[in-house]
Amino acid sequence: MITVAFIGNPNCGKTTLFNAYTGAKLKVANWPGVTVEKVEGSFRFQGEEIRLVDLPGTYSLTSYTMEEQVSRDYILSDEVDVVIDVVDASALERNLYLTLQLLELGKPVVIALNMMDIVEKRGMEIDLHRLPEMLGAPVIPVTARKRRGLEVLMHAVVHHKEQKTPDPLIHDHKYPEHSRHRHNHHSEYAMVYSDEVEDQIDRVEERLRKQYPEAGNLRWSALKLLEEDSTLRERYPEALKGLEDVDLEDRIINEKYDFIEEIVQECLLGKESKAELTDRVDRLLTHRVWSIPIFLCIMAFVFFLTFTVGDFLKGYVEILIDQLNGGVAALLSAAGASDMATSLVCDGIIAGVGGIITFLPNIFILFLALALLEDSGYMSRVAYVMDGIMGRLGLSGRAFIPMLLGFGCTVPAIMASRALENRRDRLKTMLVTPFMSCSARLPIYILFSEIFFPEQAMLAAYSMYLIGILMAILTAFVISRADKVRTENALLIELPEYKIPSGRTVFIYVWEKVKDFLTKAGTTIFVASVVMWALLNFGPSGYTPEMSESFGSMLGRFIVPLFAPIGLGFWQIVVALIAGISAKEVVVSSCAVLFGISNINSVSGMDMLHGELLSIGFGPLNAVCLMVFCLLYVPCAATIMTIRKESGSSRWTVLSVLFQFCTAWVMSFLIYQIGSLLLA
Repeated sequence: MITVAFIGNPNCGKTTLFNAYTGAKLKVANWPGVTVEKVEGSFRFQGEEIRLVDLPGTYSLTSYTMEEQVSRDYILSDEVDVVIDVVDASALERNLYLTLQLLELGKPVVIALNMMDIVEKRGMEIDLHRLPEMLGAPVIPVTARKRRGLEVLMHAVVHHKEQKTPDPLIHDHKYPEHSRHRHNHHSEYAMVYSDEVEDQIDRVEERLRKQYPEAGNLRWSALKLLEEDSTLRERYPEALKGLEDVDLEDRIINEKYDFIEEIVQECLLGKESKAELTDRVDRLLTHRVWSIPIFLCIMAFVFFLTFTVGDFLKGYVEILIDQLNGGVAALLSAAGASDMATSLVCDGIIAGVGGIITFLPNIFILFLALALLEDSGYMSRVAYVMDGIMGRLGLSGRAFIPMLLGFGCTVPAIMASRALENRRDRLKTMLVTPFMSCSARLPIYILFSEIFFPEQAMLAAYSMYLIGILMAILTAFVISRADKVRTENALLIELPEYKIPSGRTVFIYVWEKVKDFLTKAGTTIFVASVVMWALLNFGPSGYTPEMSESFGSMLGRFIVPLFAPIGLGFWQIVVALIAGISAKEVVVSSCAVLFGISNINSVSGMDMLHGELLSIGFGPLNAVCLMVFCLLYVPCAATIMTIRKESGSSRWTVLSVLFQFCTAWVMSFLIYQIGSLLLA
């Protein structure tokens, strides 16, 4: 098996290229001992088994964040046979810095020159004969989203897997006559430094050879030591004795960029082209005044589609659930099943799981819209725009990236906080990210907004997302004022070219999210529905058709006094909220079981629920309090476990859960009490 590592700058098209080879056949896990996600896949090519590993994006092999450290450690390990350096051909100058560092590792490197369609569109050309001559590595032009050049790239990988030395290097400059350095490195390395730097590299290499014979690539290790790399300095503390005052980091970086400029001048033609569509659109979408209103309008349009198109498709799912429930009930009756078994299957499992499945079209539309926005390049602009606001709140613009991910699912959003360099910022981000409305809360918003606010259902649900953002911002502001320690964590983010989203990439993203949703419906929600049915159908005297005599009723009534001041003093609602800690969708499935409605999201189901709620005194104001409480209260169990894992602190996890519950209670209390006074 050949292990191939994909590495490149963020937004260079690395993941699109990776997906083009592996499709949806991905294996996702964490790196051993590190909470950083790794994605890998495999396939056969020319009789070889190829294992692909997609590494987190990085700008260089000088690591600061956890993800950058993982990328670097993996590239340096013996596990990698070939490195594919994915380069954004439309941003050659910036991407080549990482390329030069990779070439110094002494590993087989194949350069995938991606986004060649954008280069052509801009009227530029890249000399594909001269570029590999200057780098000493194969350069393969590819267009990942159109699946061009994939065969040639993998062919180069197979044929270069054993190559440890560079291809023949042909520089315009030969060994400089004025050079005093004893080696002519121009025939050995793509990147050759000035005499002073090369002399110091020689000295450090010699010390490494004598004092640390186990050191791997001596030239690369010497360079990183001279660049004051903390990891290498801890590993080889004796290598720089007597040279501590030598500071060559800036010089090494500058000489690399000098060589990059030379490469660009020789290999890139037509660089001075007219301003592209991206630049013109960015003048509006990143405008300091209009950018945020535009973002809010775009998200409002996403919700318009989620409700209109989603509700249209949802009707067909409701019909299927109704037919399934009726057919199963008839089948059980014909088979002579007991009332308890029929109730378990129809009122418990089908009512609970089916009530969630009916929301699948709405969830699908939301994920599809987010995938299109992400792959088009727009979401990076949102993080860039929010950098200034987050800075005034005491956080980096990087903190808004996990918050954006929170619109999809809070678990990967919490995991994304590892991209922040400072632990204090990571903890703050973990505290505010759960306030962002994840897709699991959407069924709650849809159900209660369509029941109580049918004419303004979309606005009612959209307002929950805005309230979540405002609460996150307000919390971050208060914490930053209370925290005496201020940290600088500047945002460094790639603003990629706007492009037509790749159908394949969007499909894989949406399919993975929908599959997760269906998996949760078949596991967590299934189990929760069965448990909920058992709580509501069993009491101290055993099985009972009277729900008011059940264990669930007893538990709910015990806790009702805590929820009465916030407009949620109904034992059925309290039990549903407790069940919602397992997964937020369970609030809806629990309501289906609690009120005995088989297809709660159908027109008849919502009418039945509306009547049941009104009969116990639950009105529109209570519905608003319920949606706000579900937005802000305790995150789901998976999120709680992720916070524990990422923070490494049980105490912090407990405090964050208590903080979110208290915040939800206080906000719902204010809304209910003020609303009651206004409506009195």
